[in-house]
Amino acid sequence: MRASIPPGIRVVRGPDWIWSNQDDGEGHVGTVCEIGRCGSTHSPENTVVVNWDSGHRTNYRVGYQNQYDLTIVDNAQVGVRHSNVVCDGCSKAGIAGIVFKCAQCPNYHLCAYCYAEDLHDIEHPFIRYTTPNSLGVRLPMRKGAKRIQLRGIFVGSKVVRGPDWEWNEQDGGEGRTGRVMEIRGWDNESCRSVANVSWVTGSTNVYRLGHKGNVDLKYITATCGGHYYKDHMPVLGQTEELQPVAPMVKPSFSVGDRVKVCLEVDALMKLQQGHGGWNPRMVEHLSKLGTVHRITDKGDIRVQYENCPNRWTFHPAALVKVVSFRVGDLVTIINDANKVQQLQKGHGEWIEIMRHALGKICKVVKVYSDGDLRIQQLDDGFEWTLNPKCVKLERSPLATAAERSNSMMDLSHRRADHVMTPLSGLSGSSVADKLVREAAQGHLDFVRQYLDVNPSQVDVMSGGKACIQVASHQGYVDLVSYLISKGANVNAVDKEGDSALHYAAFGNQPATMRVLLQHGAEVNFLNSSHCSALHICAHKKTPHCVRELLQHNANVNIQDSYGDTALHDAIGKENTEVVELLCNAPNLDFTVKNNRGFNVLHHAALKGNVVAARRILLLSRQLVNVRKDDGFAALHLAALNGHAQVVETLVTEGQAELDIRNNRQQTPFLLAVSQGHAGVIERLVRLSCDVNAKDEDGDNAMHLCVIKKSNLQSAAEPQPEEAPEIHKFYLSLVHSSIRPEDRLMYSILIYLSRAGCRVELNNANASIFEWITDRHIRQLIFGQQGEAESLPRNLQALEVSAVSADGEESSASAGAESNGAGPGSVAAPPPPQRQTFELMPKPNDIPAIGVGASPSTPSASPGVKKLNSDATQQNVSPQVAPRKKAPKPPVTTSSTSTALEAGAAGPSTSPVIVPGPQECIVCNEILPMVRFEPCQHQIACEECGIRMKKCLRCAVAIERRLTVSGRVVALPTSTSPSDPTRLPSGDLLRYLENKVLEFEESHFCGICMERKRDVAFLCGHGACSHCAETLRTCHMCRKTILKKINLY
Repeated sequence: MRASIPPGIRVVRGPDWIWSNQDDGEGHVGTVCEIGRCGSTHSPENTVVVNWDSGHRTNYRVGYQNQYDLTIVDNAQVGVRHSNVVCDGCSKAGIAGIVFKCAQCPNYHLCAYCYAEDLHDIEHPFIRYTTPNSLGVRLPMRKGAKRIQLRGIFVGSKVVRGPDWEWNEQDGGEGRTGRVMEIRGWDNESCRSVANVSWVTGSTNVYRLGHKGNVDLKYITATCGGHYYKDHMPVLGQTEELQPVAPMVKPSFSVGDRVKVCLEVDALMKLQQGHGGWNPRMVEHLSKLGTVHRITDKGDIRVQYENCPNRWTFHPAALVKVVSFRVGDLVTIINDANKVQQLQKGHGEWIEIMRHALGKICKVVKVYSDGDLRIQQLDDGFEWTLNPKCVKLERSPLATAAERSNSMMDLSHRRADHVMTPLSGLSGSSVADKLVREAAQGHLDFVRQYLDVNPSQVDVMSGGKACIQVASHQGYVDLVSYLISKGANVNAVDKEGDSALHYAAFGNQPATMRVLLQHGAEVNFLNSSHCSALHICAHKKTPHCVRELLQHNANVNIQDSYGDTALHDAIGKENTEVVELLCNAPNLDFTVKNNRGFNVLHHAALKGNVVAARRILLLSRQLVNVRKDDGFAALHLAALNGHAQVVETLVTEGQAELDIRNNRQQTPFLLAVSQGHAGVIERLVRLSCDVNAKDEDGDNAMHLCVIKKSNLQSAAEPQPEEAPEIHKFYLSLVHSSIRPEDRLMYSILIYLSRAGCRVELNNANASIFEWITDRHIRQLIFGQQGEAESLPRNLQALEVSAVSADGEESSASAGAESNGAGPGSVAAPPPPQRQTFELMPKPNDIPAIGVGASPSTPSASPGVKKLNSDATQQNVSPQVAPRKKAPKPPVTTSSTSTALEAGAAGPSTSPVIVPGPQECIVCNEILPMVRFEPCQHQIACEECGIRMKKCLRCAVAIERRLTVSGRVVALPTSTSPSDPTRLPSGDLLRYLENKVLEFEESHFCGICMERKRDVAFLCGHGACSHCAETLRTCHMCRKTILKKINLY
């Protein structure tokens, strides 16, 4: 902790002050001149020695006995500078000291002086950044807060020599006074660390006022130096969380890469220290291939192994990439026919027609034991068996990885900022060092005097920087012009490859840039990061500099090392004026893609930049449906990331295809549902998207709502202005028994039901009822609207899917055959769920049922379409489609049996509804019942019913068992060595697996999925202490983390 308190910081009395007026009164300033250390009798550990401007010097507590006597008012004296931040109050670039950022207004920053002088709205809360790598501390609004005047050695103060004086008789002798004329920095090493004093003797010089902890002066008369908010400044000694410095090297691994551990166990254990740690269970997977799940902030690699519930974090040096193939991979056949012909010997051989497949993209459909591949061409479906050396891997179909790589959560979207090496390091003692140092301070007279005598030294360097570079950064136009006149090289570069034009761009100096460009500076010069000056200006949001470069024909299509153009940078920084300037450039190519495949419209959709998206659509609307290699179009990206305004702009102004599909057949609507973006969901439904769309797995929106439950649990609460309908349902569930984390999921399910989304079976023959078995919750979802026909309409869709899945025909005889009946067999009665559909009355049908009413004539074809027939509108009969040959069940008192008497004459007094989940007579659990044939009784769940040989109600032998969806329950084989009848059914197993998954997701860290969640943020989300340590913004909702709370 002591390393975080360098000598030189300026302080005032703090929260635990008990030392009367040792400081000369509240608001008087002092300087930390010495740090206490263990064993010191003068100033023990957790204390500091302070030189007050009044001349008094003693030590104070900064954590000693958990007391804090001091508050920081300025740390610019120790070299703290926010290089890329401009104060919106005084317009000074590169704010020195503490920075305050408005929490309500985007990109609004104030220096400490402007903040204390009440610039900007005092009712807006701010975030304080003590150093450039601080995570930030959220502050209350200034209105009503205690504001105190600063007093001490400032401009105008009357001073005498102080405790650290070592300048002989420069002041004219002991007791002679002087007047402070200026407070400034020391050779660019620090700011506000020296005072320029004019003595009564007439001499003037600079003296230390915090520089390296020394104070040469003390005041006779103190003056005001501004103000400060007592409770808004950092307390000296209390730690503030810092964000890690991002690595400058690009990671050699990407999400989706297949990797293998390349080290022995002993070496790996040592390497893992501080990089995910070591777990003995890792040994089981070291010999296996894994997939890169994500790359951490520290550059470590998170690896997912098949059939492993955990993801392991490895040091990147412990892994190597492995090129292997699996079913579903996309590959390209190499173009060299002769090479393929040679490689195919013994691997499927070569035929001449294969020549037409060279260079084409194919999908791996099978991997043989010897490593050969069975691939299928995507264009015409031809299949080939090939040597794996004949193809190259294009992409692995990792659905979650694809979605993550297209979302703002992907760490690979975090790129290192354009930064210039600071103008420190110019403190050497050589002649060249002094020359460059004087140039950095704008001392034209000294530079002219020196270069007139030594003109050959014009390009001399100090710390890798030339005079023309540092002068360009500081904006000394006259000095730059003089250096050029003396023959300075305008394209000279430092060790980072930055030229003088780059330096002017970093310093936000348009006038200097104009002079450089007029004298031969190369406008498209690239530094070592492949960045031009235009990239830097776009990234630093300086429109006047961008305008200057464009007037000199800067190339707007140059791509940096990330593949980004200047427009990509401007979109990411949300600078409207720069975006407008770049879009108006006559030679701009909107189709340029960066290394991740994003063109500028994709990037605007990813970042949620509505203004940029609107401008790009106006100039290049043809981009609106252009897809990346993974099939994601701009509308997919906006929907996946929850940018509702961009979604509407793309559809209404760009005429984007509303149900455009990516490579996994996902529509924007399905992506929005999978992430729980309520505002986007309602916006797309209002725009008439297909609410019944399915992806490649046959999952519709309702499936995804349940499958992606963990995403919805961490999604933001719906807002009434963005999603009024879902918000209304969400509020209605507040007082229900549903868990708070599941409310959003059920709110969206209710909304989807109301919007017409059907309950259907996916490719695995599963509906959402496989997961949602509670009858009351089902009723809540499908009966929320108060429309009785909502439930039948959704269940009807489910039955249609079931019929289709089982291959049933519309005719009774075909249905009998498809259900397994032989030629001489009779058709089986319809499954009870279909009975439910046909027996369920609509609200306006109930009055039509009278005592003397006769049932309508059954139609010739069974099925649920009868619900919409005229007969159904007149009367609801318990009869179903004619199955006259079906054997009648034994007479019982069961309403179900009565309802199935298809041949019974006479009217039915009331419709009979077969219930859904009910109590099993064996296990007493509320579960869906199976129907026994031929007796048609429903008395047991699937688990218990599979063990019964005879119906316990009527003692009739059971021939087969059917689930509610009509699926035949398969009996275990008698040859099975184990006891398969004791195993849970497939449905129950899936249910339990999902429950275990939900438990893990709710208790484990959502980042590493390895450790328990033991730190909570104020936004409601959390992580493990290990992962939370480096987080600055919440990984779920992207809000700034103001406080981290340990959970016990």
